[in-house]
Amino acid sequence: MIDGILETALYVDDLDAAEAFYGGVLGLEKITRADNRHVFYRCGKGVLLLFNAAETIKPAPEGALPVPAHGTTGAGHTCFRVEERALDQVVEHLIASSIAIESEVTWPQGARSIYFRDPAGNSLECASPALWNIE
Repeated sequence: MIDGILETALYVDDLDAAEAFYGGVLGLEKITRADNRHVFYRCGKGVLLLFNAAETIKPAPEGALPVPAHGTTGAGHTCFRVEERALDQVVEHLIASSIAIESEVTWPQGARSIYFRDPAGNSLECASPALWNIE
């Protein structure tokens, strides 16, 4: 029945900083931004939703789409799929962009991951598809 993740969400406290990081540093393609509430990015076959946590806990205004209030506080985590041959380039790009690499892991099955943080403190990972045996 379920065959993949369509979207994933992270919560931030500064949408402008998030937009500069995800669009500028990571180079994701922006789909839309709604004022200070959210900015959405295309990410491969899926979508990354970045929400201003303070805005998404508010109920939808009258006449808006009936999306329930949602949100969280504190740092979250997401992992981006990066082909093994490109991981070193990602590391070099992040370092050149003054983004600290927190950890580099080689998993028992040989897959590699790198971990770093966005401006809101969310834990981000780039990993080769072999991490989950996904081609």
